[in-house]
Amino acid sequence: MKIMRTERDLRKTLWGWRGSGDRIVFVPTMGALHEGHLTLVRLAKKHGERVVVSIFVNPTQFAPGEDLDAYPRTETEDARLLEAEGVDMIYIPNPETIYNVHHATAVTVGGVAKGLETDYRPTFFDGVALVVTKLFNRVQPDTAIFGEKDYQQLATIRRLVEDLDMAIKIVGAPIARDEDGLALSSRNAYFDADGLALARQLNGIMKKCATDMRDGRHVDEATLAAKHALLAAGFSSVDYVEVRSPNSLTVLEGGYLNGPARVLVAAHCPNKGQSVRLIDNFAV
Repeated sequence: MKIMRTERDLRKTLWGWRGSGDRIVFVPTMGALHEGHLTLVRLAKKHGERVVVSIFVNPTQFAPGEDLDAYPRTETEDARLLEAEGVDMIYIPNPETIYNVHHATAVTVGGVAKGLETDYRPTFFDGVALVVTKLFNRVQPDTAIFGEKDYQQLATIRRLVEDLDMAIKIVGAPIARDEDGLALSSRNAYFDADGLALARQLNGIMKKCATDMRDGRHVDEATLAAKHALLAAGFSSVDYVEVRSPNSLTVLEGGYLNGPARVLVAAHCPNKGQSVRLIDNFAV
């Protein structure tokens, strides 16, 4: 397995692989890898001959006061896990090589990138779109894998690739969950036993919301009941419980299910006197 830190070395190796006719599959990450990331890698191996994983904690998607400095960084362990999975290359740039002192360009996606997360993190998808564009330009993959856990992000990347005519196939990977249904996340490492027990209730409340709507309950009633259930369980606050169409993320017309939909949730879970923000979603 190769570990590349410079754009020059990255491109040189990729040119050689392309010259041999190998298809390149890319998995962008921020490190602190867990089983959820490894499921993305395993899916990537089904889509091409060479798998490249990037590790980069992207500063432009963190707002002031968010956990950029505290975000877990476990490069040595990440490399061990990826080598065991047969990854061909890890690309680990540093912020200075991604955003040099002259950097002055922004990338903004509309439509699916507006609302939900950006109601609470207004600059988040601008940061995601910018770094993904730069990484795509450097790696130039045939296929890229993103997890469905960050469902609005996946929709945003698909919109970005289509609008900018990038010849990249975007594949969404199903959400990886623990034995109690909690979506796997790097931020789960923050939890103590009590916080983890509370966080694991999120999935059940989300499922109940979906079941209620399938049984004919009005969307507004079902989502309001889910918000109340989260707060009653002990979540400190709920940013949103929303039901949207699965592709466009538009609000459902009429207030009742008339086809496939997605429940999307963001809630704050108290933990050791602080709060961990969880996001999750569930197909209806």
